[in-house]
Amino acid sequence: MIASTLAMALDATRLAERAGLAPDPWQRSVLRSTDRQTILNCSRQSGKSSVAATMAVHTAVYRAASLVLVMSPSLRQSQELFRKCLDVYGSLDRAVPATAETKLTLELDNGSRVISLPGREATLRGFSGVSLLLVDEASRVEDALYMAVRPMLAVSAGRIVLLSTPWGQRGFFHHEWTEGGPDWQRVRVPATDVPRISATWLAQERRQIPELVFKSEYECQFVETVDSVFRNADITAALDPTIVPLFGVTS
Repeated sequence: MIASTLAMALDATRLAERAGLAPDPWQRSVLRSTDRQTILNCSRQSGKSSVAATMAVHTAVYRAASLVLVMSPSLRQSQELFRKCLDVYGSLDRAVPATAETKLTLELDNGSRVISLPGREATLRGFSGVSLLLVDEASRVEDALYMAVRPMLAVSAGRIVLLSTPWGQRGFFHHEWTEGGPDWQRVRVPATDVPRISATWLAQERRQIPELVFKSEYECQFVETVDSVFRNADITAALDPTIVPLFGVTS
């Protein structure tokens, strides 16, 4: 029993297996990673939410006094991901007892907390010292909110994980993936790399949904936003940093 507990404390994949999951290679890699900034650009039904829930519970259980925030664009999404966190926690037979448990909050006897919140700035401003920040459906979260939550990691040197499928060439999720620099661990998992999604299903989906949607949801591509008047590539090509503006520049 002691050996099993120690193994799970040292390797989050053991916790995933205890919760009944059979982690794919990419999931094992992410769960064992020590990178402070990770982007999971993963297909629908790839298992990214299961990875996030495992990370949340592992941090809370095996790092005393941790604060784990799970942020989603809507209350419904927050509840769904938090439910997965409770399932993973339940697989441990409550090895660390809970002192409080609600639909969106889990507080443990070791001082750790897992709190799931909808993506509204008013619900997030009061938190600090975050050990792990999970941003679910990150491509749908507003840029201003993302900028508001990043300082929560400043003092704690906590970890941030963005998980989502793309939603066009816009927003911080696209920016961090394409221009965020070497500080990010980037993981792309198209549906063809998910053994639980059959080729037959994908062929059917390709026929029945718009191409742009298929490329975003299943191929994890940052396709051109359909509501843009001009293509992003055309706008970028029109910019010339050598030209000095006529107005608005002071020496």
